[in-house]
Amino acid sequence: MPLHYMVGAAFAFAVFILVFIRTEAGLYLVLFSMLLSPEFGGSRGALAEGRSVVIRLEDVLLIVISFSWLAKMAVNKELGLAVKTRLNGPIVAYVATTLTATLIGYLSGTVRTGAGWLYVLKYVEYFIVFYMTLNNLRDREQAWRLMMTAFVTAAVVSVIGMAQIPSGQRVSAPFEGESGEPNTFGGYLLFMIGILGGLALETTRLPVRGWSLALVSLMFLPFIYTLSRASYLGLLPTMLTLALFSRRRRAMVALLGIALVASPLLFSSLMPASVRERVQYTFKTQVNQPTVRVGTVGFDPSTSERLHSMRDAVQGWVKRPIFGFGVTGFRFMDAQYFRTLVETGIVGLAAFLWLVLAILRSAGDSLGQLREPNDRGIVVGFLAGTVGLLIHAIGSNTFIIIRIMEPFWFFMAVVVALPMLEQQQPAPAPQPVRAFRYST
Repeated sequence: MPLHYMVGAAFAFAVFILVFIRTEAGLYLVLFSMLLSPEFGGSRGALAEGRSVVIRLEDVLLIVISFSWLAKMAVNKELGLAVKTRLNGPIVAYVATTLTATLIGYLSGTVRTGAGWLYVLKYVEYFIVFYMTLNNLRDREQAWRLMMTAFVTAAVVSVIGMAQIPSGQRVSAPFEGESGEPNTFGGYLLFMIGILGGLALETTRLPVRGWSLALVSLMFLPFIYTLSRASYLGLLPTMLTLALFSRRRRAMVALLGIALVASPLLFSSLMPASVRERVQYTFKTQVNQPTVRVGTVGFDPSTSERLHSMRDAVQGWVKRPIFGFGVTGFRFMDAQYFRTLVETGIVGLAAFLWLVLAILRSAGDSLGQLREPNDRGIVVGFLAGTVGLLIHAIGSNTFIIIRIMEPFWFFMAVVVALPMLEQQQPAPAPQPVRAFRYST
């Protein structure tokens, strides 16, 4: 056996034993690897859609950690596989629908390679993160330690992103290959900005508000240099959601109003030239390139191609309306809702929307039960970040991108668990009563 295989096997075995003994250690490894895991293998064009088979450290870690977690549950019968939540039914329905649609597509010939099964397996990985986190949260202190790890990871990748700005290229997450995925990085930063923005608004502790706002400022610079128009589109709904659910909504609404009034001046004077050109490019047509017009307004080739792909998806869905063509059974498109419709049919789209509704309702339930300002801030921020991602998904495959969905489902587990963890907090000890002496 080659030496690097032996080293890899020894590392995997060490992780297996570590997680078996202390599952929380596995969660820390997953959180750090979400955005900081290098690629160590791949073959160009091996999957459907001409994409690469790329293996990252996080893929191996998640598989090893999942097997270790399952082994620990097999030994310790008291550990449950899945905590009862509002999300269980929608998750099962979504996974079952994608599996059924892909199986039908494989049998009918629309899914021509094993790529569809790899994609579905990737979807299941996200839910493993959710259940593993939810089952292993024991108290608020542990939950906040894990969230701080996620925030540190976001700060590290933001600094790496800032280091890419002088190159003149679009900023992307580390270890994304030569071309990178700026749209993915933009969606991730949008989500994290939403969470930290909610925390900054709700907390009553000045130090927490200080470092939260500092992290938002740190992430905002690489965010705008991703030049991701889908991410820009999700920013305003994220801010509006923060204003709607925050207890400081008056200040937030006033700030948003001032920003909207001053937006033309801010855009022309403060935004970098590359950002202005990227936004303005949306409405620049090119000769002999695909162009879609709405009235007198024409769109650039990239936006026009997305709109054409949405039209093709609807036309394809009409031919197979129930379960669609299967995952990867249709042409590639960067549009989550239309891709879900054409690949899994009306049944798959209904399951996906049911899951989205359950996510929003679960977060709303948690918000109604929480009293601790910091915990409320996380939930408010999660709601805002989720709304931003729902808008981001109009022009991206947001809810199937691993580097967005793994952090998303980790925070979803924390949001669901926080009310239970807050109820387990011991009541504060009564203060000693001083004796009152009356003297004449």
